[in-house]
Amino acid sequence: MPDKDAMTIDERRKYLKIMRRRYRQGDRHSRGMLLREMEQVTGLQRKTLIRLMHGSLERRARQRQRGRTYGAEVDDVLRVIAESYDYICAERLQPNLVAMAQQLADHGELRLSAGLLEQLAKISVPSVRRVLRRLTQDEPHLPRRGPEPANQATRDIPMRRIPWDASQPGHFEVDLVHHCGPDAGGTYVHTLQLIDVATGWSERVAVLGRSYLAMRDAFQRVLARVPFAVLELHPDNGSEFFNAHLLQFWGERVRQAELSRSRPWHKNDNRFVEQKNDSLVRAYLGKQRLDTVAQCRALNALYDKMWLYYNLFQPVMRLCGKEYRTLEDGSLRLHRHFDSARTPFDRLAPTPIFSLERKDALATLRRSLNPRHLRREIYADLDALFALPCATPGVTENVLDALAVPVDA
Repeated sequence: MPDKDAMTIDERRKYLKIMRRRYRQGDRHSRGMLLREMEQVTGLQRKTLIRLMHGSLERRARQRQRGRTYGAEVDDVLRVIAESYDYICAERLQPNLVAMAQQLADHGELRLSAGLLEQLAKISVPSVRRVLRRLTQDEPHLPRRGPEPANQATRDIPMRRIPWDASQPGHFEVDLVHHCGPDAGGTYVHTLQLIDVATGWSERVAVLGRSYLAMRDAFQRVLARVPFAVLELHPDNGSEFFNAHLLQFWGERVRQAELSRSRPWHKNDNRFVEQKNDSLVRAYLGKQRLDTVAQCRALNALYDKMWLYYNLFQPVMRLCGKEYRTLEDGSLRLHRHFDSARTPFDRLAPTPIFSLERKDALATLRRSLNPRHLRREIYADLDALFALPCATPGVTENVLDALAVPVDA
């Protein structure tokens, strides 16, 4: 078998170009040492290396092109066999070519000869791959293209959970709530929600669609409004979060923040934001479809008031301890202990991450607000939102009209 770690021709030539500079500058003794080293690295003979050190290392074009080893007859058989196997990869196809060819010949799908069977038995995996690539390049509607490739943007993002007992504010769980109703087709409104694990501070923004422009606009709103530094963003593995454009945006706007992500298919890795998706989004909006610019704007106006109501007035309880107790039957039961209920603002106020200027401004704002009147306004805005019509079939909504920050800003 060929050595998988062996140099390719291009890698070997690049290496020899580097070594030739040292070779030509050295004396007789050092040249001998370099030749021994190059023999070990490249696997080439000493005389060959001496010739290359004094000659040209540029690759020359082949003077006479190779002829085709496998003709049209093999192409026709491979086309039928690949279709019969539902276009599996060449690595799975090549070892079973002869068996499937004989199977298809028994049923009248192919005509085989001894020479054709011999060629099918000796054709290599790369040759099968090249033939199939040529045969299927003009067939864009193959019934099967294999599994969807993994999101490469998540490759360097660590998977973890923010600890439930994190004491420093700034570690946000992030999620996206869909408002598509019973039909997930077309463009519709989503809610981007961020929950700070340490304090329960919550941020919500409505976006129309999941494009980069919509997501960037939502995060710009959050970063402009949140009154303390963002130290970590922890979404799930969705491509609306992890793509090249948004990763670049986060790198420019929140350089101090760490990016982490949940494990695939582990919703409880984002347990705090998942709980708030129910109590602060679904409890208000249900599963109704929202899909217009007007509805998106109305929902953001509602979320502005909910930002005041829930961060400044609504007390939250925080888990402060866990213990297992043994019952009379010998089984264990987990008991959770919670601290006294306090608002996210009150939890944030004594922390050093909260600047005195922002704290005084929010404290003054809270004193000026009537929480009972604010609650009435929230439910009035909710009724006004539900009174807005959904999108008219055949009429396209301009998602740019729902952005708070212009595209060229």
